[in-house]
Amino acid sequence: MEIEERLSFFPSLYKVTENPDLGMWLLYITIFLLSVVVYKLGFAKKLPILKSLIIYIFLALGCTVLTFLGIFLPIAEGLVVAALILIIYKIRLYQSKKQDAKEA
Repeated sequence: MEIEERLSFFPSLYKVTENPDLGMWLLYITIFLLSVVVYKLGFAKKLPILKSLIIYIFLALGCTVLTFLGIFLPIAEGLVVAALILIIYKIRLYQSKKQDAKEA
């Protein structure tokens, strides 16, 4: 079985086997940005700037490992699904709070 057939969606989209340098950087940036979105939507609290910087540094370091795993495993795809679920949750929460304020 060829390697190209085993790649998940984003690595095959970025052609990691044809241009590994650019493809891996694009995969890393994708995973990092999706991780930031998931973090902000699901877990972030208001923190001082230095503490936020430390969190993002460790998030960037963790995304390095996720990038290597994301070549054959659907890491980025899972982050897309998580982001979509959190976006839907936030929209529904906003609508619910808006309706409760209107009724009160």
